[in-house]
Amino acid sequence: MNPGRALRRGGSWLVQAALLIAVLLAVSAWQTRGVPEGRAPSFVAASATGGSIDLEAWRAARPGQPVLIYFWAEWCPICRVVAAHVDGLSADWPVLTVAMQSGPPQAVARVLAERGHEWETVVDADGALARQYGFFGVPAYVILDAQGRIRFSSVGVFSETATRLRLWWLANRS
Repeated sequence: MNPGRALRRGGSWLVQAALLIAVLLAVSAWQTRGVPEGRAPSFVAASATGGSIDLEAWRAARPGQPVLIYFWAEWCPICRVVAAHVDGLSADWPVLTVAMQSGPPQAVARVLAERGHEWETVVDADGALARQYGFFGVPAYVILDAQGRIRFSSVGVFSETATRLRLWWLANRS
């Protein structure tokens, strides 16, 4: 085999990989363009288990920790795929989920029970909470640092490992 040809082929592969990464990053930036910067929007919303959850009080019960707010919907097939990632993350990190346009609290609680998820969940019946966070589709998430500032956001399928690393990085920043 000609070494020069192999080098050109390898260089071509690197260019293609760089272009793919650039496209993926551009799509991600476009999908999260409406996510607010800085402090996360505060909310009080109906809990799937009854009562309500105040984001500030929920965060205050987890001092010094980054938290994940995960937006999903009962009718979303991609959310079913990502659910295993959320289960894994919630075993080690504070996770609050938001059921967007998935019915009243009792219906959301039934879906969670049927699917075996023990997530703390607020109900966003009309999608207003998701829009407040700049999301118009699900699955999506934001990661808040210990001070309640949005540090990361994503729309679509996401990696549990990458999300776990982001949470770890925020928890260990000095």
